[in-house]
Amino acid sequence: MKKQTDKNAVREIKSVKIVGSFISDHFGELWDKSLNDLIKEAVFGVLKNVSKDGDFDPKEIEAVYIANMASGIFNNQLHLNAVVSELFEHFPPSIRVEGACASGSLAMITAQDALNSGRYKTVMVLGVEKMTDFNSNEATKVLSSASDYNFEYGSTFPALYALLAKAHMHKYGTTREQLSAVSVKNHAHALTNSKAHFNKLFTLEQVSQSSMVADPLRLLDCSPVSDGSSAVILSTKDSGKLLDGKTVNYKNKPKIIGMGHAQDFLSLANRKSLTSLNATIKAAKDAFKQAGLTSKDIEVAEVHDCFTIAEILAIEDLGFFKKGTGGQATLDGQTTFGGKVLINPSGGLKACGHPVGATGVKQVAYLAELLENGIKVKTDRSKKIMNFKYALAHNVGGSGATVVVHILEK
Repeated sequence: MKKQTDKNAVREIKSVKIVGSFISDHFGELWDKSLNDLIKEAVFGVLKNVSKDGDFDPKEIEAVYIANMASGIFNNQLHLNAVVSELFEHFPPSIRVEGACASGSLAMITAQDALNSGRYKTVMVLGVEKMTDFNSNEATKVLSSASDYNFEYGSTFPALYALLAKAHMHKYGTTREQLSAVSVKNHAHALTNSKAHFNKLFTLEQVSQSSMVADPLRLLDCSPVSDGSSAVILSTKDSGKLLDGKTVNYKNKPKIIGMGHAQDFLSLANRKSLTSLNATIKAAKDAFKQAGLTSKDIEVAEVHDCFTIAEILAIEDLGFFKKGTGGQATLDGQTTFGGKVLINPSGGLKACGHPVGATGVKQVAYLAELLENGIKVKTDRSKKIMNFKYALAHNVGGSGATVVVHILEK
């Protein structure tokens, strides 16, 4: 990669490889698992997944970054960095990162910065949230703490995203049917993902007639309250050690070639526009510049569809579709298999689930596995493997105050 000389250019980064990935066995209402269970599952699961030839040596992990939004409220447990570190015999340095629903991707870039500085060569990033011990009303209240307490007191995120939906519908003519198409498509995609919270198909009519939550958003426009964990191991090395002394080669592991992180006003009232998330536009611009790519190069993306309108905003702000056309593009099948760009093949937050601290890490973990293994797609007569070269992950905190974009290469 050429060194940047322009003072406004995005800084050069080292090649960061995703050498291991893990997503908990299932996202959903995991009544039989505690917060600590989910953490242990992710730590030991990702170590096992580095190589088929044996378990990864835990001592290779020089530091751990854990993403979590609200374990202090949901589980009465803070200091999660210590909870994670003590699972290793060598007690690696560990940091907890919080940025609402963008906690996972913020932990990712914090880890990447440490790798790029040369401080560490191999680190683990883990995301976790155990939310369902609270009922949905209590969980909604906790999640609302990621909005602007002074300016938006009493608002919920369904209400805030409903305002964004109303604005988009008013300006561009986005329809109820187009919102429903996002949900229908993502639930269909989740059928290929055994780990998804929901494995059930819905029709446009079922989504459009589901219970009203915050006009125009209905129940099936909203991502669920989920439990789950995810983890990746990142490295700038060319190989690592297994417990039996063998080495594992990282040559063919997926790489992170671009990242962008941007902020905007926490309160919607202070935003310049309610029909775009400016932080998405800025973060994507930096990520694409760093990767030396454009949106046209991206074949598959996991975007932050906490609500159906959020996916429409994302695919427009990321440059996949012109402003105001994302809803129709979804309805026309341009965001599913065989379309212009495959959006949320995991089922997204809507159907795969949204354990908030885990989501940003899960997006990268899922895409890394997708780039490495491809995905089975049904045809008229059989199944075929679809392979991809470039992928994008888009993670949002709050109603768009924090956005992180990652670009991955096979």
